[in-house]
Amino acid sequence: MGKKGDLSNFERGMVVGARRAGLSISQSAQLLGFSHTTISRVYKEWCEKGKTSSMRQSCGRKCLVDARGQRRMGRLIQADRRATFTEITTRYNRGMQQSICDATTRTTLRHMGYNSRRPHWVPLISTTNRKKRLQFARAHQNWTVEDWKNVAWSVESRFLLRQSDGRVRIWRKQNENMDPSCLVTTVQAGGGGVMVWGMFSWHTLGPLVPIGHRLNATAYLSIVSDHVYPFKTTMYPSSDGYFQQDNAPCHKARIISNWFLEHDNEFTVLKWPPQSPDLNPIEHLWDVVERELRALDVHPTNLHQLQDAIVSIWANMSKECFQHLVESMPCKIEAVLKAKGGQTQY
Repeated sequence: MGKKGDLSNFERGMVVGARRAGLSISQSAQLLGFSHTTISRVYKEWCEKGKTSSMRQSCGRKCLVDARGQRRMGRLIQADRRATFTEITTRYNRGMQQSICDATTRTTLRHMGYNSRRPHWVPLISTTNRKKRLQFARAHQNWTVEDWKNVAWSVESRFLLRQSDGRVRIWRKQNENMDPSCLVTTVQAGGGGVMVWGMFSWHTLGPLVPIGHRLNATAYLSIVSDHVYPFKTTMYPSSDGYFQQDNAPCHKARIISNWFLEHDNEFTVLKWPPQSPDLNPIEHLWDVVERELRALDVHPTNLHQLQDAIVSIWANMSKECFQHLVESMPCKIEAVLKAKGGQTQY
């Protein structure tokens, strides 16, 4: 049976070669498996036009945005991530002989892999703090996982009794806007919350300390002396450990700095860059606690139950979970270096 449809360039060459070798149309058709009509047509096109290539790639409408145009559109996206389709189209058409419409822009961007997404909300990092983050990353870029195992990580976190579910959509008719089933109730200040201070290292989870009031320098000094000191001296008896804390005002108070100076021969306080929660692996543990709280079959109804639930979740944290976070520190440092001190993904 003869082949249907257009032939490839190689197949057309075989047809021309067979005919030029002196084979008849029937002999060529029998040898190559093509129809008599196809053999005749292909050889005639070669004799009259010298055509040996298929025109299949020329079928259909020509793309209005070629590779060069895609590079131009990519530069427009890089220059303004928030530009709309109309704005991108208008800027693209400037100086171009052939203009395109918004639909073409949309199709081209999707073909290039771009999609419209909501941006992540991150803290604004000042130029000075970007430099400090970059300096920290450069100073520790050669630290191995074994080096990071000597660091004890700490920070405070607050958990609300009632968490917001973010944007919620419902189905309702026009006159049902105040129907109880169509309302989302809120509680002032989230119904209250519980603040805790925690610490961990690669070797083990440290203590979790509930904070019943505002954390000031005096209260933090009690935490440091009652919990940090025994943890460090027990886990790192050779005085080769580091203690990490952020730059909260109570952490930088004079009485805290003096206390650390008195114990600098027993462990070292890691100089931490400001605005760097993305570098602190304990932030991931707070995310785990938050998810576990939301997944509870029976949710806490008061602050006492909330505190008990947080303590229970912390105590049952798997060792693999927090060890993996410490082992990811070299990757975090590399991400800060690539971002030149800018924000990285948690």
